Amino acid sequence: MTDNIRKTFVIDTNVLIHRPDAILSFRDNDVIVPLWVLEELDKLKSSSDEKGRSARHAIRFMDEQSRKGDLSKGVKIANGIVLRVVMTEVNDASGQLLFNKIDNKIILAAAVLQKDGKNVFFVSKDINARVKAKALGIHAVDYETQKVNIDELYTGWRKITISNENLKEFKTHRKIEIQEKLTPNEFVVFSHGKDEKGNENIDGLGRIKKEQIALVSMNPRAVLGIKPLNEHQIMAMNLLLDDTIPLVTLVGKAGTGKTLLAICAGLFKVIEEKKYDKVLVSRPVVPMGKDIGYLPGDKDAKLANWMQPIFDNLDMIIGPGKKEGIRSLEWLTSNKMLEIEALTYIRGRSLPKQFLIVDEAQNLTPHEIKTIVSRAGKSTKVVLTGDPYQIDSPYLDASSNGLTYLVESFKGQALFGHVTLEHSERSVLAELAAELL
Repeated sequence: MTDNIRKTFVIDTNVLIHRPDAILSFRDNDVIVPLWVLEELDKLKSSSDEKGRSARHAIRFMDEQSRKGDLSKGVKIANGIVLRVVMTEVNDASGQLLFNKIDNKIILAAAVLQKDGKNVFFVSKDINARVKAKALGIHAVDYETQKVNIDELYTGWRKITISNENLKEFKTHRKIEIQEKLTPNEFVVFSHGKDEKGNENIDGLGRIKKEQIALVSMNPRAVLGIKPLNEHQIMAMNLLLDDTIPLVTLVGKAGTGKTLLAICAGLFKVIEEKKYDKVLVSRPVVPMGKDIGYLPGDKDAKLANWMQPIFDNLDMIIGPGKKEGIRSLEWLTSNKMLEIEALTYIRGRSLPKQFLIVDEAQNLTPHEIKTIVSRAGKSTKVVLTGDPYQIDSPYLDASSNGLTYLVESFKGQALFGHVTLEHSERSVLAELAAELL
C-alpha cells in the first residue's frame, strides 16, 4: 500500500478523552468510531472530573456531526474527513472469546475493517491496546498530533562564546547586539568551558529583550530569604519577577527548586510589591502508585494530603526565623494572600490579578493546560512547573503531556518565558537518584 491511498483510522476511547475533537486531526481520511467507544463515553459522561468533561465534549461533537447525515454510512465533515460509526459482528469462536471486553471489541472493529481490505490504523493512547492490535496484524499508532520531541525540547537558554572585547562591552553597557538569531526572553550564557570540578566557567549572563541581550546579574539579591543557587535558578527567578511576562514554565528534575522559587516569587509580588492580589497554588490530584481511595474530612482536610509538597516549600520560606512580617501559613490564608486549591475547582473561574502557580503540570493533557491558561484574567501571571520524566497519568508521557506541549507551542512569544533547570540543590543523594533511576 502506498501513502496516497486513503487511510482508515479507528479511534480508541482514550484518544477522545485526551482530546475531544481529535477526529478533526485526520485530514482527508476515513475515521471510524466503534459503537463501543460511544458506550464507554456514555459511562464516563456523568463524572465531574476532566474525563467526564472530555466525554461530554466528545459526545456533543458526535451529535453535531450526526446532523449532517447517516453516521452508519459515513458523513463527510471538515478537513475532507469521512466519519462513520460501526457495530462489529464476530462469527468465529476465537472472536467470541476476545469479544468479552470492550477494549477487545474496539480492536476487533479495526480487524474486521482490515479484513475488508481497508488500509487500517488503530489509534490509541493505551500501550497495551496497541500491543494487542499489533498481535492481530493491525497497524497501531499513538495519537501524536500534540506530541513534541522531548530530546529537543526548548530549554530557554543557550551558551555562546564571544571575544573578551565584546564581553567587556556587554558588562559596561549592560547590553549587546549579536548577529545570531535568538528567541524572545531566551537566556544567553557566556562561558569559556568548565573548571577542574566540572562546573561551568560563566563569564556573563543575559536575556533577549527587543533583539538585544540585556545583562542579568549573576549575584541577585535574596527574595524573602531565598537566594538562587545556580545560573538556572537565577534565570528562573528573573522570569518570575518580571511583570511583563505573564506566562512562565519551569521544567526540571526533582530538587531543582522549581516550586520553591515560584512560591517565593509569588509571595514577594503579593506581600512586598503588591502587584497581585493573591498567590493561587494548585496541582492535579493524580496519585503516584495505587490510589488510597476516599479521604475523610471537608475539602480542606482532603486537599491537605495532596498539597503537602506545597506546604513543605512554604515551610522553607515562612518557617521560624525566615521572614519577618509573614507570621504563619494561617496568617497568609486568613488575609487572602495565599489560596491553595485543587485544579478541579479552577474550571469556570476567572482569575484576575493573581499569581497562579500550577505544580506537577506534567500530569495534565494539552487540553487541560489550555483550559487552565485560558482562566487567566487581566494582570494575572501563570507559572507552570513540572518534571516530564515523572508522570503518573497512564495515558501521558514525556512527549505528549500538556507542559511540554505548551513549552513548544509558546516558544518565541514575547509574553512567554521558559527555563529548564538542570542542577538539583536538594541533596547529593537526590541529584544522583534523579540521574541514575
